[in-house]
Amino acid sequence: MLSYLSAYDHVFGPLRLLHYITVRSVGAAVTALVIGFVTGPWLIRRFRELKFGHGYIDERTGALGATYFDKKHTPTMGGLIIFISVFFSTVLWAEPNVWTVVALFIYTALTVPGWRDDYLKVVHKNKDGIKSWEKIAWQTGATVIALGVLLWHPQSSERIRELWLPFFKTAVIPHMHWGLLLVLIYLWIVGFSNAINLTDGLDGLAVGCTITVALVIGIMAYAAGNSIIAQYLLISYVPGAGELTVVCSALIGACMAFLWYNSHPAEVFMGDTGSLALGGLIGVMAFMIHQPFTLVIVGGVFVMEALSVIFQVGWFKWTKRRTGTGQRLFLMAPIHHHFQKKGWPETKVVLRFWVLSLGFALAGLATLKLR
Repeated sequence: MLSYLSAYDHVFGPLRLLHYITVRSVGAAVTALVIGFVTGPWLIRRFRELKFGHGYIDERTGALGATYFDKKHTPTMGGLIIFISVFFSTVLWAEPNVWTVVALFIYTALTVPGWRDDYLKVVHKNKDGIKSWEKIAWQTGATVIALGVLLWHPQSSERIRELWLPFFKTAVIPHMHWGLLLVLIYLWIVGFSNAINLTDGLDGLAVGCTITVALVIGIMAYAAGNSIIAQYLLISYVPGAGELTVVCSALIGACMAFLWYNSHPAEVFMGDTGSLALGGLIGVMAFMIHQPFTLVIVGGVFVMEALSVIFQVGWFKWTKRRTGTGQRLFLMAPIHHHFQKKGWPETKVVLRFWVLSLGFALAGLATLKLR
């Protein structure tokens, strides 16, 4: 919205700064941070008044959640703090185009089922939340609509069909069939939604890792939207995609504000309201700038958490079928609970996973030059 004021730089010279994505990105981050700090205490207080906290110990973690601090009544739905901050900051600072509109659409569309899931759990005391088919329906519908817009809009109709891989100088598939495109973008949106959801099991873990991933995606979006940088790095040039840097900056600011309240011992949890939508937002942005497989590296912690659950369940079922007794690869999955079971304090697990996330982020950035 504010980007339009740059047209009046002849009236007031400093308005020309709004031409620059970097300036608007800083503005978006600061705005989201302020909104988060302003809305956070009020929402947390309201959640407590309404008793929006899990009134039970999650059977998946047993007493782990209460080892050092009773989390049973810590309010959830904190993802609304992030959503409000990101949405309004992006609308204020980003220049509207097909990339930013689709990103905000996916973020909003996946916030709804996440909120409904949390609502059923904390208000109706339904441990299962929404039905699996309902969640899949929301994710599928949002993906189909988003892809339809990308294939229809002239700015994105051709660019979105390209498939790029790390370490390759040109597109591996210059013009994907829409069916393959739908399958891939669906896997990334749903996959990272569930991955961040699984990671969100310790205070500050998911949101801290999200900050590092958003930072890298923002840098890559800026590079993809700049023809000179894209040509130099031999990556895909996506006109207008630089505006996603503003979205990522807003996300970083919002997550920093949320981390203030989510750090151990947490005053609020993001819940499915936050985790499902954050994964979808990151997944679709990575896809739109042609870095989906790089996201697998950058979001290595999320991938590791998801794979630990897949391997744990798969190994248990396979050994039970073979021997009659199911065996486990880890003491508990997702893998952050494995280290808790080994006696690591919660803060140590979180900090070490943050270090891993930073390492994965740097590895992902390195792929930009290894071509």
